[in-house]
Amino acid sequence: MRYLEGLGSAGIPWSVIGLGTWQFGSTEWGYGEDFRAEAHRIVARARELGITFFDTAELYGFGRSEQILGDALRASGGTDPRDGVVLATKFLPILPLAPILEQRAVTSASALGVRAIDLYQVHKPHPVLDDRSAMRGMATLQRIGLVRDAGVSAYPLRRWRSAEAALGGPVLSNQVEFSLLRREPAADLVPWAAEHGRVVIAYSPLAQGLLTGRYDETHRPSNRVRRNTAWLPANLRALAPLTDALRDVATAHDATPAQVALAWVVHHPNTVAIPGASSVAQVESNAAAAEIRLRDDEHAGLTAAAEAVHRTVGPRAYPALARDLLRG
Repeated sequence: MRYLEGLGSAGIPWSVIGLGTWQFGSTEWGYGEDFRAEAHRIVARARELGITFFDTAELYGFGRSEQILGDALRASGGTDPRDGVVLATKFLPILPLAPILEQRAVTSASALGVRAIDLYQVHKPHPVLDDRSAMRGMATLQRIGLVRDAGVSAYPLRRWRSAEAALGGPVLSNQVEFSLLRREPAADLVPWAAEHGRVVIAYSPLAQGLLTGRYDETHRPSNRVRRNTAWLPANLRALAPLTDALRDVATAHDATPAQVALAWVVHHPNTVAIPGASSVAQVESNAAAAEIRLRDDEHAGLTAAAEAVHRTVGPRAYPALARDLLRG
């Protein structure tokens, strides 16, 4: 495992491959009645493999994810900083006011079974209200020791910096969608994070499975969450050249396309990827990606192949769809 050193107040190195737990407690992702037992096995194996960064949210599984992750961490060795874990969760800012954030942090800490949350993140930027009240609440939580470090999620750079100004201190991380198919963070968030000792946390680093090499237009996923416009045959057909490029690089590294896609993300400085895992085998595969060191020409080649992908159907492809309709 590789680590980012010197981050945060807990003094724990951050593994460049973490574990995202959106799936924990969410039956639509395939968890049945025994998902708690499987989650315990996944978390225990993740820790054995050197994964130190674990991410959840009060929203995931309607609160079940926090409970399952907290139980699993205690069963596998505890969540005290001395046990080498960075535990992150998120506040859903329906009304991002200081008293509400403070109360929700207490609830999350209780669900996780911890005295302090290592990283407490504002889950989304509120479309109307700014971050001044929420960050006053965050500062209070830090002052009393319930929260060690503040973070945000899905914030553009300007708002990330504005949140820091409102807090009057570091907003350590920004959790954003970042993958070969969503490369925007590499343009501004990653360089700023690297320059200022902050972290970009990449969620959906495998684009919800599109970058695993497992699917094409004749083989689509059966999971209903994934059977959306991104997985329509036309889009999977457009993805094929990038999938071929991932396979070529994977062959050179004795790896899988999914591992290479993760290696592309963590090739960037000050970046942690948090893929989910629905099995022990999957978390083992994800962790192994940290050991892959892409050459600069491999990274550039994958980037070029990704830039050539143009989805023709779906909300991220409206301009292409409009052109197709006009041509028709």
